[in-house]
Amino acid sequence: MFPKPSLACTLLAGGIAALYLGGCANMGRPSTGANVFSLTSSAFKDGTMLEKKYAGNSPKNPNCVGENISPPLSWSNPPAGTRSYALLMVDPEGRQGLGVSHWVAYGIPASVTGFAEGETSRLMDKYVGGKGTQGLGHYLGPCTPPGTGLHHYTFTLIATDLDPKALPPGLTHDQLIARLQGHTKGAAGLVGLFGRPK
Repeated sequence: MFPKPSLACTLLAGGIAALYLGGCANMGRPSTGANVFSLTSSAFKDGTMLEKKYAGNSPKNPNCVGENISPPLSWSNPPAGTRSYALLMVDPEGRQGLGVSHWVAYGIPASVTGFAEGETSRLMDKYVGGKGTQGLGHYLGPCTPPGTGLHHYTFTLIATDLDPKALPPGLTHDQLIARLQGHTKGAAGLVGLFGRPK
């Protein structure tokens, strides 16, 4: 037999539970209001499949079976003080979990609010090209090996307080992240899925 808890212990436990549940209730759902910094595409919704045309087309890689057309991207409601953006595209499941950096772009002026379909499949004056895992400075679409399941191609748009001309071209993903320390204002993300059966 366990001893009967005292009234004080019962009231204390009830109070802690009420505080915990009240705190959770106050947290609510993440804000999705009209004023939230967001990254979207007219070609796919967050967490849905990318069309084959958006996959890479490198002749040196048989896993690149698409046309390497970059998807349209747009963003809105940047944080106050934003002077430029950086845009990263990463496949976290690539290279057997080590990740593949598909696109590193930065120095995007705050006046730019998106890219049209196919616009970033080449270098252009709207952004400074970094260096992805394959050494390219422009968009490289998914090159998913068959039989490895769906990969989560993650686009991350970072608002910064840096002048668009502040950083040199050719920075890798990790180098860019290091240079952005202390200069970020907020971020928005978008995930497209792609995979191939065996």
